[in-house]
Amino acid sequence: MSLVTLLPFIVLIGAMFLMTRSAKKKQQQAANMRNEMQPGTGVRTIGGMYATVKEVNDDTVLLDAGPGVELLFAKNSIGAVLSDDEYNSIVHGIEHDLKSDADVVPDDASSLTETDASADDASDDKSVDLGKKAEPADETADEPKADAAPAEAKTDEQAKKSDGGSEAK
Repeated sequence: MSLVTLLPFIVLIGAMFLMTRSAKKKQQQAANMRNEMQPGTGVRTIGGMYATVKEVNDDTVLLDAGPGVELLFAKNSIGAVLSDDEYNSIVHGIEHDLKSDADVVPDDASSLTETDASADDASDDKSVDLGKKAEPADETADEPKADAAPAEAKTDEQAKKSDGGSEAK
């Protein structure tokens, strides 16, 4: 047989080896998680029930699901062992701030509108044009008025021309 005919089989065997290796790793991690369970820790079963571990045996786990409710489960039916903060936030609704040193984000937008002192100084020098026409205080704003007078004169001249012979009569 040639190498070309053996190559697909070699690739297939390699892929199967890699897939079984990753599956074995996941199974080993799950087994380690289940073996590390201790009484008092919160768990989630593969069915989605949250409970507290009361007793751990070789193949079984006794769970406390509520006041007076104790359930016996197989160790393999434990889907996840939860941290205390995660279990309390899910089951009891107690929010624990995991990032107590982090910056606090305000509820309003006041932090978005604050500016530096240098930006305040620059904004005081310039006025914002909002499209309103107001009486100008400087000479450059007077220039449009000077342009307005010739425009009025042109409209008067056009009106006289359109009257035609009104001056002739």
